[in-house]
Amino acid sequence: MKFLILFASALLLTGCFDNDDAPAQNTSSAQLGKATFEKNCATCHGKQGQGLVKDWKKRQADGKFPAPPVNGAAHAWHHSPKALLNTINNGGIKLGGWMPGFKDQLNEAEKQAVLDYIYSLWPEDIQQKYSSRFK
Repeated sequence: MKFLILFASALLLTGCFDNDDAPAQNTSSAQLGKATFEKNCATCHGKQGQGLVKDWKKRQADGKFPAPPVNGAAHAWHHSPKALLNTINNGGIKLGGWMPGFKDQLNEAEKQAVLDYIYSLWPEDIQQKYSSRFK
């Protein structure tokens, strides 16, 4: 849960475009990504990546941002794969969220698989925009 909140917060606050990155769209790892997401992310970002609060841009009573949706309804798709991996690795505490870093909890295949799974949650038009920006 913390991962998802931090992930979302970091996405909100990190740079949006880095065209030197390749897109995260390997559908063959989506099953591993789904399992990894459900185990580590769904508690905060929702089982379908829909988020758990209506206004994910508003700080909660504790002063932290809640986890944003990662299903295409928020802005995760504005961020390069490199920026998204940075958020997974380092969390979002420095950015005002409470997502922990998963650098030592997930291996590289699991991290990439989570990105692939999140990509699979996005509507087709969002996938196309993302692919055109980060190919």
